[in-house]
Amino acid sequence: MTSLDIFPRRTDKIALVAMILGLGLLGTASAQDEVVTRVVPKSEAAIKQSFAPVVKRAAPTVVNVYVRHKVKQSVSPLFNDPFFRRFFGQQFGAPRERIQNSLGSGVLVSTEGVVVTNYHVIRSGGESEITVALNDGREFPATLILKDEQTDLAVLRLDGDGAEFPAIQFANSDGLEVGDLVLAIGDPFGVGQTVTSGIVSALARTKVGISDYQFFIQTDAAINPGNSGGALVDMDGRLVGINTAIFSKSGGSHGIGFAIPSNMVQVVVQSALKGGKVQRPWLGASLQPLTSDLAESLGLDRPAGAMVTRVHEKGPAKSAGLKVGDVIVSFDGRDIQDPEALEYRFVTKGIGNAVELGLYRDGKRFRTTIATVVPIEDPPRDERDVSGPNPFAGSSVANLSPAVSAELGLDDVADTGVVVTKVERQSNADRLGLRPGDLIVGVNDQEVQSVKELTVLLQIRTARWRLAIERGGRVFDLTVRG
Repeated sequence: MTSLDIFPRRTDKIALVAMILGLGLLGTASAQDEVVTRVVPKSEAAIKQSFAPVVKRAAPTVVNVYVRHKVKQSVSPLFNDPFFRRFFGQQFGAPRERIQNSLGSGVLVSTEGVVVTNYHVIRSGGESEITVALNDGREFPATLILKDEQTDLAVLRLDGDGAEFPAIQFANSDGLEVGDLVLAIGDPFGVGQTVTSGIVSALARTKVGISDYQFFIQTDAAINPGNSGGALVDMDGRLVGINTAIFSKSGGSHGIGFAIPSNMVQVVVQSALKGGKVQRPWLGASLQPLTSDLAESLGLDRPAGAMVTRVHEKGPAKSAGLKVGDVIVSFDGRDIQDPEALEYRFVTKGIGNAVELGLYRDGKRFRTTIATVVPIEDPPRDERDVSGPNPFAGSSVANLSPAVSAELGLDDVADTGVVVTKVERQSNADRLGLRPGDLIVGVNDQEVQSVKELTVLLQIRTARWRLAIERGGRVFDLTVRG
């Protein structure tokens, strides 16, 4: 059977030398933009100043996250052969459970025991038991209340039986500047809580390839495996980011670490406290970055901005007057460097607001206002489980819509069609190599545009299945025996 395992998926885009760091209400309201006078130490006394007061405020809120995964081992198809079962018994080759342990860090963001960490710290393919250990030695079982693969964040709630917990304050990550001092707090390699210092090396890093929403704080504070989910704090002991990944060829710190900005972390935490689902604003347009040649041809002095390539007929971009070829150059007065930066700004703005976009069109600059609304579910998703003697058995499919696309991290103006939403392990669909987000565009030379059409086509018996699957904008033709 032909496999799709080699094909890329958006949520799997990880840079070759970028290592995800899994070993293995809010404190206060968000800080507003502040005018801060920054000075360089000019005396020996100033240089000898200690970070201890900052650590005393922030360290009690940083925790260890222990995850115990129960994973079923896959077995060879030979174990299903009646010949072997006849001589060795029906239990021969039965799937066995094995235990996997992983370790990461987390941060308490509520006195009621709400913890934020990285999604990859708690991710597993089976049942999980999560335990959180505080800096004071106390341990509590934890329940996962939200996981968001697109941002690589997860939110836990401790079973503290009424206990009160220390909680960190959030800083406004937009107030950071390159050169600001920061501390990274976590549990690298499981040795115990560790504090390292550094500076903000860069802001708005968007070409890292770690998650769907790429807009990272870069720091040279030493970060190592096990630091994932730990805190990046400013000199007031406030949370400015969640440490997530490092750029490394050896697995150790080379002074290039990446953290998810606190403004994005707040969005996910608030979503968890409101019901456990992240709702992201819908732009209703496809975007592409500007190259130097493209910027020059358009009359722009530098390749900065996000060019509109498609506009959804029923989306907010259309209502705001955006057209194909427009270049979005600013968001509420902030310069936009690339599509990733625009996506980040939209998400952190939240639902139910009005945003001023700066546009460049036909050599002129102008502004327009766009509403931040949830994506629509048009057509209705009609989600169904696929079963029976066909290559898609063991998957769930739905009609593609902006709402479904947003949930799966797909282009929100993709053509209508049928999208895979779930795949059961060791099913026909799994063996075929299907993944959530794949589009089923054709079956036996018949175009598929709805779940209803797919259901009818799968009921026709055939010796060979001719399939057309779209992934990452490319269509792959497969032939599978019936």
